[in-house]
Amino acid sequence: MTGVIERIDAPLSSAAVIGGALRGLMRSPSAEPVLPTRALRREARLEAGAVADYARLCGFAPEQGVPLIWPHILAFPLQMRIMLATDFPFPVLGLVHVHNRIRQRARLNIDDRLTLTVRAGRLLAHDKGQAFSLETVVERDGQPVWDGESVYLRPGRPGRGDPAPVLSGTEAGRLVEDWSAPADLGRRYARVSGDANPIHTSAIGARLFGFRRAIAHGMWTKARAVAALSPPHPLERAEVETAFRAPLFLPGQAGLYAGPPADMRDFEVRDAEGARVHLRGRLTLSPKDTPSC
Repeated sequence: MTGVIERIDAPLSSAAVIGGALRGLMRSPSAEPVLPTRALRREARLEAGAVADYARLCGFAPEQGVPLIWPHILAFPLQMRIMLATDFPFPVLGLVHVHNRIRQRARLNIDDRLTLTVRAGRLLAHDKGQAFSLETVVERDGQPVWDGESVYLRPGRPGRGDPAPVLSGTEAGRLVEDWSAPADLGRRYARVSGDANPIHTSAIGARLFGFRRAIAHGMWTKARAVAALSPPHPLERAEVETAFRAPLFLPGQAGLYAGPPADMRDFEVRDAEGARVHLRGRLTLSPKDTPSC
């Protein structure tokens, strides 16, 4: 990572989030957007209580250990700080999380002390607007143990940059689980993740952004799928890539479909009829972690 690194200790207040979001709406759009080059860094400990609350809501069993997705939750406040800053070229309100890739390089353990560094990545061309990436690196004792990339879309005219990532060619033909997503899922997930976007937590907030009712967090949907497809023990190494396709309205029903067990396994989350795809993904496990069913 390049650029100035700023250390962050204090959490974002609700007032700071609201103020930053409103300032972004008043920002004049730039014909040539430029992403900031500085990086934000924080220290974090894998706290048993917080991990357990998140794991329980997302369907992870205690014996699965620290969920593969959890460092993304720890990094999310840094992502928000970058997107709410005055030098960020896009307003945070209206951004759409369209793609996410996570890679775990070593087993994570409760009480691990981690260093998280987040920076804006690159502008990406998308046919529905301007996309960009945010990149996260997680270190333990100076060694990288986890990294991730989140791609967000600012809807509008087709964007510029490298092509936005596309996840295709999935072979997810077998129904693995049926899910029921309750009406309060967005509020419950906001409490364990810190992501209180009103499109997930409020029917009124969702309607303001064109949704007929609140929708599930895409990262909850991703985590729920990973929990179902992972073995009943902590992962040593893994990678999961997902494309967020269509909203899952709350309350709602969905099904998890997956290909045959293998080191690399495709999956999809579809609606109750199995026709509309909410999320498409690919989970890659180390050979010793590959489940047999």
